[in-house]
Amino acid sequence: MSSDTGPARLDELLTAAVSAFPVIAAADATERMAWLHAVASGVAAGADELVRLAAEETHLPLGRLQGEVQRTSVQLELFAEVLQEGNYVDAIIDLPDPSSVLGPKPDVRRMLVPIGPVGVYAASNFPFAFSVAGNDTASALAAGCPVILKAHPGHPETSRRTAELVLDALRGSGAPKGSFALVEGMDAGIALVQDERIAAAGFTGSVNGGRALFNLATQRRNPIRFFGELGSINPVIVTPGAADERSASIADGFVASFTLGLGQFCTKPGLLFVPAGHRLVDEIVERTQEVSPGKLLYDKIAGGYESSLRDLQRVPGVRVLVDGGLGDGLFAAPSLLSVSGAHFLGSAEQLLTECFGPTSVLVEYSGEQELLAAVQAFHGTLTTTIHSTDMENMDQAGLVPLLIRRSGRVIWNGWPTGVAVTWAMNHGGPYPATTLDYTSVGATAIHRWLRPVSFQSAPAAVLPAALSDENPLRLVRRVNGTLTSEPIRR
Repeated sequence: MSSDTGPARLDELLTAAVSAFPVIAAADATERMAWLHAVASGVAAGADELVRLAAEETHLPLGRLQGEVQRTSVQLELFAEVLQEGNYVDAIIDLPDPSSVLGPKPDVRRMLVPIGPVGVYAASNFPFAFSVAGNDTASALAAGCPVILKAHPGHPETSRRTAELVLDALRGSGAPKGSFALVEGMDAGIALVQDERIAAAGFTGSVNGGRALFNLATQRRNPIRFFGELGSINPVIVTPGAADERSASIADGFVASFTLGLGQFCTKPGLLFVPAGHRLVDEIVERTQEVSPGKLLYDKIAGGYESSLRDLQRVPGVRVLVDGGLGDGLFAAPSLLSVSGAHFLGSAEQLLTECFGPTSVLVEYSGEQELLAAVQAFHGTLTTTIHSTDMENMDQAGLVPLLIRRSGRVIWNGWPTGVAVTWAMNHGGPYPATTLDYTSVGATAIHRWLRPVSFQSAPAAVLPAALSDENPLRLVRRVNGTLTSEPIRR
């Protein structure tokens, strides 16, 4: 019997979300915080069962899954903190000025408000943190938006049980019916993004799948914002000085990063630029050969990985340094390829295609100018990384500005795998990293689900608390161009 959500059921869930939206949008910060705390506690309480289900469905190790459940609860609690702090509404007030040089100015007050019911598409490689109760769900609920979550087929039982915990927590904490729902099946996912009742959507997954949904979202009668996190190559650059100073630690860190989770991370470093002929290459090969095979998430990822790997191996000038390949039963060992800087420049389009799995490419560059030319060929990416020394001036050749223009996070002397759940984190980047350059991790992800509204010459009785003269929420607001948390005194 199919578990796919049919049209009638989807319509029922969308109707409920529309009914819930004004209630959720009008709820104050304390109410929404209680909902988020309840969901975080529910997920934490069900951790053992959720981890067992996910281990059976995804082949991910228990330690990884336990950490991810904890991360999911932390993300929910972070958005409770965002609500408590309150300044995410970005309140701005310009008081009337009858003597303005441009003519009399009216009273204008601006803030961000919830956008409406949102659709969220769960990821395959993160069954918790980017799935049912993941960051998109947490940030949308915090913003005041109902969520309809399209489950990923790679872990259906895990998704259903997580959804039950979320629904129980929301009901128990007083959230209105329709605040959250789970749907399954490709047809439901397509219909969801096309339905006029959905005001925005978030997606984490492949370039092809995300781009197809993005096209549907933007071709609607009323186009919507589609926040797709699609594909990223995450280049890493090692300078000559860093290679000489700490080649062993760079080799250790790189191999650990590109093989983490069998390379099934959107932040996997897919390219490593190293000085041509440096011993660092041999050290990386040696460490890669020591990594044991593991089991990929499911057959579709395995098929895509094998196809992408063989495509890379056929690129002119590419050498196979370690051929892990794909074995029986979804097992894969790491593969390592290399190419000269000149060949990279000649085949950049193929070599900048994401290979989702335990493979990375070493690019051996000859000199600063060849490196800069390679960086100029980069597509948009979630991250770029520089390994350098204190004695090297990385800005002298204009490298850092180039990386900033092409990525959402620039890292020094570290590795891109691991995205901290913090206020300042940005997990987004120019296309194809994301369709819209908003973060999917960290506190500012709440801005995905908000839109600005200005109130002009509005009577005090209709103004939201965030814009009232009294400032009862004690927000930091920009009043007549100056940041202040003081009430307005006339």
